[in-house]
Amino acid sequence: MRSFRVLGPFVALACTAALVAPIAPAVSVQADPVAGAAGIGDPYFPLDGNGGIDVGHYDVRVAYDLATGRLRGQTRVTLRATQDLSRFNLDLLLPVQSVRVDGVPASFDKPDPHELRITPAQPVPRGRTVAVDVAYDGFPEPIEYAGEQNWLADRHEVVAMNQPHMAPWWFPANDHPRDRARLDVRVTVPRDLDVIGNGTLAGRTVDGALATTHWRSAEEMAPYLAFFAAGRFRTASGTYRGLPWYVAVSERLSPAQQASSMRLMRRTPAITAWLSRRLGRYPFSSTGGLTTALPVGFALENQTRPTYPVMTSDATLTVVHELAHQWFGDSVTVRGWRDIWLNEGPATFFEVLWTEKHGGPSGREWLAQNYRDLRANEYFWQIRVDDPGAEHIFDTPVYQRGAMALQALRTRIGQRDFDRLLRRWVRTHRGTTGSTREFVDLAEQVSGEHLGRFFRAWLRAPHAPAATRANGLRS
Repeated sequence: MRSFRVLGPFVALACTAALVAPIAPAVSVQADPVAGAAGIGDPYFPLDGNGGIDVGHYDVRVAYDLATGRLRGQTRVTLRATQDLSRFNLDLLLPVQSVRVDGVPASFDKPDPHELRITPAQPVPRGRTVAVDVAYDGFPEPIEYAGEQNWLADRHEVVAMNQPHMAPWWFPANDHPRDRARLDVRVTVPRDLDVIGNGTLAGRTVDGALATTHWRSAEEMAPYLAFFAAGRFRTASGTYRGLPWYVAVSERLSPAQQASSMRLMRRTPAITAWLSRRLGRYPFSSTGGLTTALPVGFALENQTRPTYPVMTSDATLTVVHELAHQWFGDSVTVRGWRDIWLNEGPATFFEVLWTEKHGGPSGREWLAQNYRDLRANEYFWQIRVDDPGAEHIFDTPVYQRGAMALQALRTRIGQRDFDRLLRRWVRTHRGTTGSTREFVDLAEQVSGEHLGRFFRAWLRAPHAPAATRANGLRS
């Protein structure tokens, strides 16, 4: 309640004079535009991403010559300024020919091989959306960044897929999982080759000896999850319970390899449906996969279209793993690369759950066996799973201890709350990012238990957890 008092005569007179005095016009103080940071702020990879911008859409147009390895590109990046910008950066490893901002030529330079620094003719005010057109031309295969040479191609086939970095080898990007965007990708290659990409096939046009294939991603994705492959592929497609699917297998594989890989690829729709029953609605408008003949050495969860190496035996669990990533890693991306266990732990756990539901050991039996086998393995427990360091983000403990922690949590809080936790996690963070702190908070909220010590034991302690009920190792 406000209180009032009677003013004395001199005070009242002063107030009256103030009321009739001329009012000086308000002065609007506007900060001078500044340069966007050369990194988004991830300590693992300081130059990844960029400050001051939020990308909404990439229109990527590239032509690739498999005979020479030359890539020519023209990409339009539609972005919004999140601060008043005098200049800003994008991440691109190839040589740049020109840059335009809203059609006006812009100055640019490359202070670092990874950084394209753009100075528009006029500053970009906060909240303004601009179209940035970048023309570039080069040879991506020999380029190295952060110790990685990620371009994989020969004279017959090319596949652009890797983690944690891939986009800067073929298009300019704000290359960090925090900045997701929609993509249209058009790839031009000889007309007798196929092109596979993310999302849905939007069209193919032939011009003489060349053909341009257009793939469209209706849902936003982290830049490293964007991919394309070009070569000769055996394809299959259809609709399963209302969800379109599209799979492809390299024709350079032997007939037996093609048959086994295609057989596994065709299980994608059913496995996606199995995961949907446990996690809720599939987060994207299509599903599928691709098997390449190139020596990739690993599978990767490219959004809507995971990529696999040749699969000559029953690799169903690999398909389960990569499809689980569509929820954990693609729909819900990591806030920072230190949180990578939130991708790999759940994907590995769903391998365990698939095995349990299809006649194999139960999750509890799997956990008990792994605990016995690894309890004395010092290396396995030395890495902090929730902050492994940039050089260890794909080490075995991130995957296996992450999955063990989830199975132990399942035992600790019970099946009902565990299921509720996973479903709420992917629903609440759908299309955004998540961190370890947020996951722990949600687990405590859903279960009603204090779980700080539990997660410290499984994710941070430099030794095996004690075999207690509190750590999910006893019923």
